[in-house]
This record gives sequence, structure tokens and C-alpha cells, in this order.
Amino acid sequence: MDALDLARWQFAITTVYHFIFVPLTIGLAPIVAGMQTAWVVTKKEKWLRLTKFFGKLLLINFALGVVTGIVQEFQFGMAWSEYSRFVGDVFGAPLAMEALAAFFVESVFLGLWIFGWDRVSKKVHLTAIWLFAVAVNLSAYFILAANSWMQHPVGAVYNPETGRAEMESIGAVLTNSTLLAAFPHTITSAFLVAGTFVCGIATWWMVRLVRTRKPELVDLARATYRPAVVLGAVVTMVAGVGVIVSGDIQGKIMYQQQPGKMSAAEALCEGQEGAAFSILTIGPLDATCDELVHVLEVPGVASYLGTGHFSGPESYLPGVNDVQREYTERFGDTTASGEPVRYTPPLAISYWAFRLMIGLGVFSAALGTWALWATRRGRTSDNLWLSRLGLLAIPMPFAAASFGWIFTEVGRQPWVVVPNPTGIDDIRLLTERGVSTVVSPGVLLASMVIFTLVYGVLAVVWYRLMHRYAVEGVPEVHDESPEARAEQGSDDDADRPLSFAY
Repeated sequence: MDALDLARWQFAITTVYHFIFVPLTIGLAPIVAGMQTAWVVTKKEKWLRLTKFFGKLLLINFALGVVTGIVQEFQFGMAWSEYSRFVGDVFGAPLAMEALAAFFVESVFLGLWIFGWDRVSKKVHLTAIWLFAVAVNLSAYFILAANSWMQHPVGAVYNPETGRAEMESIGAVLTNSTLLAAFPHTITSAFLVAGTFVCGIATWWMVRLVRTRKPELVDLARATYRPAVVLGAVVTMVAGVGVIVSGDIQGKIMYQQQPGKMSAAEALCEGQEGAAFSILTIGPLDATCDELVHVLEVPGVASYLGTGHFSGPESYLPGVNDVQREYTERFGDTTASGEPVRYTPPLAISYWAFRLMIGLGVFSAALGTWALWATRRGRTSDNLWLSRLGLLAIPMPFAAASFGWIFTEVGRQPWVVVPNPTGIDDIRLLTERGVSTVVSPGVLLASMVIFTLVYGVLAVVWYRLMHRYAVEGVPEVHDESPEARAEQGSDDDADRPLSFAY
């Protein structure tokens, strides 16, 4: 394998691994903040117990996400230094804003939240978790702004003297149409992950306690875990609707900006009106798009997803071969090394990643629907199959979100910076031209092996910690706030050092 292949594998492994933690943090932070808000408003102990319980899981996930995310920035300047040289003036701006305006806010107020349970007032402490939750989502916005610029360059000009893209308007970068479509889809997907996570764990606990038939445990299931089941299920169902709506909007924009990506997702070889949505296509899903058999398909749906029309001239969608011919005419048919260029992404990865992204979300929908039915009108459930579905559903939206990210990134190949079809053709970069010219294949291979091994160890640590504290259940708690101590006449904290709340 050459340096390009190794660099792509390394970035794929580290990025997909890091992205496992991202959606849970984005979605779970506001949910935990909501639980704490319910406690402050209602003063009901169940919400404090749930806040502590899911807050601990949030902290574990956030810590692993930070550790694995640091590597991403370094890769831009190492294995992908030519890419960074070309886009650094533009790409670096939203990354710097993410660090300064979002990540530092996350760190400061998360620290205040962790250590401040018995140090600051309830309202100040509650404000800390909400600021953390907002900053997490703001961080996602800036990261997506950088990625969306790679998918659809705007707000920049090409300087032929330096051979670099240069910033012209940060406002255009931060209001990119690709970003405005991708952000709601990413956030709703994150809430789908977090809602399923909360609902799945709480469902398992509810069923387990009810099946003991012990009155005190059944009461715990009804009083504490059932509200978490309902909350998680509601978040899951609402987020699911948001994913569908935002995904539809994003699909239509992608057909305008990256038709090769969307046609590859449908294994659509030649352009046609009223294109069908492929449920199952068999055959060699290679770059030539030959010998494919569409076994199951729904007429007109692919055209509707891309254009908003089921039939007629307005429903026309280009196929991968049409995109290949158009881009060959615009950008040439060979790479810098003289190799032929395939301007459409790998069909097999694009086709199946798109379907797995959609299909795995069904588990969340099934859990949310069943959980809401089983807990209607104050009921609890002892159905063992509901409990099993809760556990089975937990990893499914994680996988769905990862496949969505794979589809997004693989689908823009062979470009690392996709040309803007509205005319900024000079701002474009093939993936092969973004890799470093000085980092050897041996160095890339060694670092990839090391990263994979380290990340494998971290995966074990993450799972063991999440499993350990999830099976411990909600903790026994008491109000540690200064207000509670004042009511009790206690004033013994003057010289007490800070202590880790978990």
C-alpha cells in the first residue's frame, strides 16, 4: 500500500472511532441538563438521581471523545499537510473558533458543574450544565462549518500565485447552504442516539425491577426509571421525525451539489426521470456500474428525494455515468500521476452505507413506540422482550450515525475539496493531492497500527466504565447545594477543599 492508501485508512479509522462518542455527547448533554432543570423546578429527588446517573455516563463518554478527538487536528498537519497548505486559510478559521468559542466554554463550565454541586447555588450550577450543553452543540456547528466547506466551497477565492484557497467572507462560510442542512441533520441524529441510550438503559432497569415483584423495587421502577423511559422515548420519536425531515432537505441539496454521491447511493447508472428508490440491488457494485440487477425498488421515490417530484422532466436525476462524463469534460480524465480519474465514489460503500444508515434507525423507532405504549397511563412493564429490545437498540443509532458519516465522507471521493458547481472550479482538490509528500508509507503504517492499538484499549476502557456504572443504577443522593445546607444550619464548608463529585 502506498502513502495515500495508508493515510486514508488511518484517517478513516481514527475519525470513525472518534465519531462514536460525538453524537452521544451532543444529545445527552441537553437531556441531562433537562433532568437537572426538572429537579430544580419540582424538587423531586428522582430527577436528581437521574441527573447524577446519566451525568456520570455523559462524563465518561465526553472524556473519551476529547482524548480521541485531539488526534484529528494533528493528522491535518502531518499525513495531510498538502491539504492543510491548500485550505488552511479557510479551514483553520472555523476550527479555531471551535476551540476558542466552544471547547473552552465546554471545559470551563463542565468543570464548574463537576466540582460545584456543593459550592455554588442551584441556579448557577444549573446554568453551568446548560452552558456546557449549548457549547457542545456550538462546537458541532463550527466543526460542520469546516467540513461543509470541503463539501461545497464558498466565501473564498483561489490565489494562483500561492496556489491556495484564501478566505474572502467568514460569514459565507458560516452560512453555507450545505452547513445549514447538515447541522440540523447531525443534531437530530445525536438526539436520536441519546434518546435511545436513555430509553434503552431505563427500560432494562424498569423491567428488571418490576420482575422482582418486591414492592420497594417496583416503586423505584415506577417512580424513577419510568420517567426516564418516557423521556428517552419521546426524545427518540421527536428526533426521528427531525432526522427524516432534515435528511430529506439535505438529500435535495446534495443532488444539486454532489450528484455523484447521491446517484452512487442509489446505484443509478444512467440518468432518468421518475427514478426508483432501490431497496436491494445485487451484482458487482464496482466503479463501472455494470451488470447490476435492481431486485426491489419503489418507483419514483429516488426522484422525489432528489427533486421533490415523482415523475416528469422535473424529476430527472443524473446517473453516475453522466456525472463521470460531465466531470471528465470539466476537469480532465487523468490525475497528476497519469492515472485515469473516476469522478464518482465507490458504489458498494456508498450504496450500503446509505441503507444501513436508514435501516438501523428502525430499532430506535421500534423501542420508542413500544416503550411509550408499555408505559402509558402510569403503567410499568415486566416484558422481558421489551428489556431485550432496549439493550439491542442502544448500539444501533451509534452504528447508523457512523454509517451516515462514512457515506458523507466516502461519497465525495475522489475529491477532498469538492468543486462548487456554481463556478468556483479553481477551489478543488483531489484526495491524492492532499496527502503529505514527505511522510513515508512506513511512518504512516506504524502510526496507524499504534493508533489502532491504543484506540482498541480505549474502547475496552470506555465499555467497561459505561457498563459498570450503567448496571449500578441510580445512586442514593441528597441535596448538597448551599441552599440546602443553609436550611439545615450548616456552615462547615469554609475550609473544605474541592472534591470530585463523581
